[in-house]
Amino acid sequence: MDKFKQLESFALVATRGSLTAAARAEGVAPAIMSRRMDALEARLGVKLLVRTTRRLALTHEGSAFLEDCQRLLADLANAEAGVSAGGLQASGHLRITAPAGFGRRHVAPLVPDFLARHPEVTLSLNLSDRVVDLAAEGFDCGVRVGDLPDSSLVSVRLADNRRLCVATPDYLRRHGIPLHPGDLVRFDCLTLSSEASQTRGWAFTVDGQVEYLRPGGRVDCSDGQVLHDWCLRGLGLAWRSTWEVEADIAAGRLVEVLGNFAAPPNGIHAMLPQRKHLPLRLRLWIDHLRRHFAHPAFSSRALA
Repeated sequence: MDKFKQLESFALVATRGSLTAAARAEGVAPAIMSRRMDALEARLGVKLLVRTTRRLALTHEGSAFLEDCQRLLADLANAEAGVSAGGLQASGHLRITAPAGFGRRHVAPLVPDFLARHPEVTLSLNLSDRVVDLAAEGFDCGVRVGDLPDSSLVSVRLADNRRLCVATPDYLRRHGIPLHPGDLVRFDCLTLSSEASQTRGWAFTVDGQVEYLRPGGRVDCSDGQVLHDWCLRGLGLAWRSTWEVEADIAAGRLVEVLGNFAAPPNGIHAMLPQRKHLPLRLRLWIDHLRRHFAHPAFSSRALA
């Protein structure tokens, strides 16, 4: 049996989390994938995977071997790309994830031009407001907006992101205007539900220090676009990014409040499971993101 195919299959099984998922991704029967794993473990004389009817886990030796396999596979992909079409031809599949609203507006529109530049690359884009586990779910890159939790992921900062507290003029006429972040306890605040939120709360600068508040209200939602729509309907105050609400503010549909307490910008980041040995297609995708978010048109329109 091809040793390289065994290594490739092992890496696929480990990242997809099951023999069935790996077999489906490669288009073979699960039994074939199982035989490859058996043959690899027999050849190495060590147990790499612990398989039960309900889950699959890597042994200590399997975790160490996976890192070596991924490095070897990446080196091979880079070597092939380096001699293909003068070193400029990327190929293979990219799995990308991004927050739903931001991804629709600022990531999805970048895909057609990227694919036109690199016709041998295929791409899957997942849009979700939940916190995606890149390594466990087999994603090559995630775009994230806001504060970053502590993790082993590698982050590449693409741009700044400013957040505003907004409401409709009618809501403010009926309920008054908050003059201090502490006043938010008296208002209906439209917040992301806990399972969707990637932030520590609404951030404000108070007495020179950044403070995080978790205001409450009658409703919350896991989808940021829904919160935006509810805010426009006058249900309460929302804390949204400039790129979401700038047009509404310019048109008078929304008004910024607590602007004197605005916190410094957080970031828009590209997140990677690892820094070294990135395949050419992924390096080119990161460069593509950097060019877009560094463009003055984006900075002045979305982040001013």
